[in-house]
Amino acid sequence: MNYSVKKIGQILNATTQIDSKIVTGVSFDSRKVKSGDLFVALVAENDGHDYVQQALTKGATAVLVDDRHQIDSKIPAIIVSDTLLALQQLGEYRRHQINPKVVAITGSNGKTTTKDMASAIMGSQYKTFKTPENFNNEIGVPLTLLTMPDDTEVLVVELGMDRPGQLTTLSELVSPDIAIITMIGEAHIEFFKTRENIAKAKLEITKGLKSQGTLLIPYDEPLLTNAQVKQNVQTFGQDIKDINSSSSKTIFTYQNTRFAIPLLGRYNIMNALAAISAGILLHIELKNAAEALQHFDLTKNRTEQLTTSHGVNLISDVYNSNPTAVAAVLATLKIIPATHKYVVLGDMLELGEQAARLHACLAETVINANVDGVYLVGPLMNKYLYPILQRRFDSAHLHQYETDQLAELIKDLQTLGENGDVILLKASHGIHLENVVNALVK
Repeated sequence: MNYSVKKIGQILNATTQIDSKIVTGVSFDSRKVKSGDLFVALVAENDGHDYVQQALTKGATAVLVDDRHQIDSKIPAIIVSDTLLALQQLGEYRRHQINPKVVAITGSNGKTTTKDMASAIMGSQYKTFKTPENFNNEIGVPLTLLTMPDDTEVLVVELGMDRPGQLTTLSELVSPDIAIITMIGEAHIEFFKTRENIAKAKLEITKGLKSQGTLLIPYDEPLLTNAQVKQNVQTFGQDIKDINSSSSKTIFTYQNTRFAIPLLGRYNIMNALAAISAGILLHIELKNAAEALQHFDLTKNRTEQLTTSHGVNLISDVYNSNPTAVAAVLATLKIIPATHKYVVLGDMLELGEQAARLHACLAETVINANVDGVYLVGPLMNKYLYPILQRRFDSAHLHQYETDQLAELIKDLQTLGENGDVILLKASHGIHLENVVNALVK
């Protein structure tokens, strides 16, 4: 990014002042501003206009502000009616200026892992940029567009969603060539009420999908395969052969090519096949895709495999959770070769009026996982799942904690298991089991 204040004003059809400065980056957090940044004063819980001077002190070249706030005439500024909308318009301009092929990914689970896989695959033949961390909303997506390098050939962008209409906005913003829906689960069912409504909202990703673009969907999800979509639709997940798993990787064959991914679980094979299918559409050779997937950068807390100081293997999947995701990761735990296995389950959030039923329904899945101990964290797990599991587990093998008792949980887990045993941790991010993981691997 290398725009003058005057150029940004022209892009946004906005008023500018002191327009001789050059902007080389963008930030909306005054604490993280770097020299050359455009500071975007967003109006949210905190009003960014209150931090304009702090941003300038940190090195901001200019500020993007709205016309309802008074700004000193000596400050380099772009003045608009809505700073969030202006940020999005600026991001959209850059998307079309650089004009990479865009792979957009959404889904109830697996979108970040699929993003990481797709980025690795595309990077084997193209200059590729991907969504940093979890920058997948109305703020994060335009920031992704504005921070991608000038020579980007493929952009792999993650699109999140928690309400109707959100994906329409984001899809139209990035104008994808390829769109992927990883799966339909129960994430955000509190707001959408049914999986059918979730599927309908996920299909909004086609609103910005180019007319000659392709939508990739799982072959076994009728809520998607039966949908009416104007663009080309292809399915992924079929014709997998020779699946084998070890404690550290999953191996499978697809189109006569052997793949080995450093992740566990059939659901991660589906994520890989979504990424591979996108690669095929962009003419990536399968041998290059296979090599890329052997070692790729996985965003933190997405099914990480770690080890404690005394050799116990941790499977950390603590960024989000819903019943489909829990069932998938417990099915993976079941087939891992280990003498002893333990599971730590934290509350699944944003399930609304279905929370009681969906937590209770985990009982059979937990029992079938054949674990040696269960550790439940949070009021929902304790109220709805714990009483059912009491019928199958005695007090030595079934434990419960409130969300403010993570220190006690850490203490109990630090002496749990021996070299080669496995502890799985799964919860919604709001339970903050990442603090438990960090303590165990110190």
